[in-house]
Amino acid sequence: MRTTKRYPAMAATLLLLSSLTACSSSADDGPTVPAGPVPEGLEEFYSQRLEWGDCAPYAKDATARQAFAGEGLECARLTVPLSYSEPQGTTITVGLLRKRASDPDNRIGSLVLNPGGPGGSGMSAAAQLSTAVENTELGERFDLVGFDPRGIGASEPTVKCLTDAEMDADRADMTAMDGVDDVADAEREAKEFAAKCAERTPHGEKMLANLGTRDVVRDMDVLRSALGDEKLTYLGYSYGTRIGYTYAETFPRNVRALLLDGALDPEQDMLDSLVAQAEGFGGTFGKFVEWCVTRPDCALGSNADTAVQAYQDLVRPLLDEPVKLPDGRVLSYEDATTGTVAALYSKQLWPSLNRGLATLAEGEGTLMMALADTYYERGPDGKYSSTQTGLVAIRCVDDPPVTDRESIEAAQAEYLEKAEFLDPGLPPSSARDACAFWPVEHTSEPHLPDVEGIPPTLVVSTTNDPATPYQAGVNLAKAMGGRLLTFEGAQHTAFLSVGNECVDRAGIAYLVHGTLPPEGTRCR
Repeated sequence: MRTTKRYPAMAATLLLLSSLTACSSSADDGPTVPAGPVPEGLEEFYSQRLEWGDCAPYAKDATARQAFAGEGLECARLTVPLSYSEPQGTTITVGLLRKRASDPDNRIGSLVLNPGGPGGSGMSAAAQLSTAVENTELGERFDLVGFDPRGIGASEPTVKCLTDAEMDADRADMTAMDGVDDVADAEREAKEFAAKCAERTPHGEKMLANLGTRDVVRDMDVLRSALGDEKLTYLGYSYGTRIGYTYAETFPRNVRALLLDGALDPEQDMLDSLVAQAEGFGGTFGKFVEWCVTRPDCALGSNADTAVQAYQDLVRPLLDEPVKLPDGRVLSYEDATTGTVAALYSKQLWPSLNRGLATLAEGEGTLMMALADTYYERGPDGKYSSTQTGLVAIRCVDDPPVTDRESIEAAQAEYLEKAEFLDPGLPPSSARDACAFWPVEHTSEPHLPDVEGIPPTLVVSTTNDPATPYQAGVNLAKAMGGRLLTFEGAQHTAFLSVGNECVDRAGIAYLVHGTLPPEGTRCR
């Protein structure tokens, strides 16, 4: 039996105004007296003073250096316990980036954000969004604060598993596999990957065991207090929605407002989530095809009914013969499909995907590799960010491992049925991934969050979101007892990212004033 090594690329009321505006201290460098409730034994962390300064030392690559050089941006480190069960033990730090409110006299507090991943840099996200909130009431009345979750980006220490050269080699090796022996080889590599994470990450297994969402939300509550806010105002995208609803469950009394965009379904296990994501990718690829076939230069032809076959005809040969690139690397089948999936996240990348597929048809893979590199966050210097490593490490500690081979094979078959364009034309694999060999126990389980008593939440869900399907947002809004705002579009997340006035206006009104959009609001 032949198969590929992995799955294809793996996301009614008005609050009392007094409760919204009287919940923070000044925008100075943080309290020496904690703001809001403090868990016993953590007073030192909750009362720490943040030392804000130049962001340049926090940048880990050229992209971050450019983003962090934006006007008015400042950075700091938050000190937190490595293990909250041992607060007097080893400490680690969380990187922070802030853009101060432009109207400090009418400042409400801090808007803390996370862009998802898991493993995405909140510092980079805040730097990018700082221009989007300029000249808006949100930017006037809130400090915008992004944080790199523990183990990620500028936070110290970071999770380390593969070297840059090993990552390149791993991607190049994602080709066809033959038989049971190759499934065993894939599992051997997964086991070695897990072992390298434990060996190479500072503090080893203890760091990995305290890396998940359970601990990130505890860090976020320390951050809330250090920023001087009695209650948290939070913006979470994609996996960041999981951080948001987990925070609400852990610290329900400390919530002021939660805007959750591109939701994860809290009840879905790892396999169900992947299958649901496949449906999202399949649907958005269909939208890309509809757009493409109307163009005279469409790389997939002019007939939507044959576009999937045309795509497979372009990428399947890479299983046996990757395309050599000028930089010495090769474009593998998995890199080509990963580049495709990366482009589906935003309609702005659809022209680049079309050009990449057209040049692939001519035997040239540079554009498709560039799209894949954006997904893996590989810089021009060949260095990778910590995002992909963090994604695996957090996912493995957040959820129970999947070890049943029949379930894995069945889920992969369903995945490829729903995202037909990603079907390599080979039988599904039963190989277990790195999480099945993870050296520490998971710390969370899929479940409906118990958030009774929190203020109303706003959930934004996009009808053709490729990574976090629309229904997940419907389900999360119901679970949170919140309000659903529907965006009719074909991309991943919407608030402050697509320039849609309807979505942005509703989100800002909610975050600033607590005003929820009318029931059933749809933005186009």
